[in-house]
Amino acid sequence: MNKKYIPLFSYAPLIVFLDQLVKIYVDRQMQLYQSIEVVENFFHITYIRNRGAAFGMLSGADESVRVPFFLGISLIAIAVIFYTIYTYHEESRLFPLSMAMILGGAIGNMIDRVRFGEVIDFLDVHWYEHHWPAFNVADSAICIGVGLLIINMFFEKEKS
Repeated sequence: MNKKYIPLFSYAPLIVFLDQLVKIYVDRQMQLYQSIEVVENFFHITYIRNRGAAFGMLSGADESVRVPFFLGISLIAIAVIFYTIYTYHEESRLFPLSMAMILGGAIGNMIDRVRFGEVIDFLDVHWYEHHWPAFNVADSAICIGVGLLIINMFFEKEKS
């Protein structure tokens, strides 16, 4: 197997596993909207369900439209990631890792949409009453993956 595929088949499944494991734990151990203070006025574990995309976008759309739309977007993202890795010929270690993180996150959230029609979120970062939208392990992996992708783009640009 080409080494550029190793992160896709090792890190992405690990991210999916951890994401789903934590979501199952939160779903079974907490009541919806229950909040556990971790760091006062800064961080809570708060069980919510997000019907929309990032920041709740499209959460008010009808389920018969919303769920197929998000599943379609997820499948397109997964196909684009595999195609991008397939056509990628550089020697960067960061690029395949970033793609694996984005892939793992996309699959983790897609599983929730198939199972529940919405995504389980629980990481609640805030400053007193000013809350950032809650997120989960899959969202974190996607954000870190995109961050690594941006860093990789700068390093690749400097090499040329």
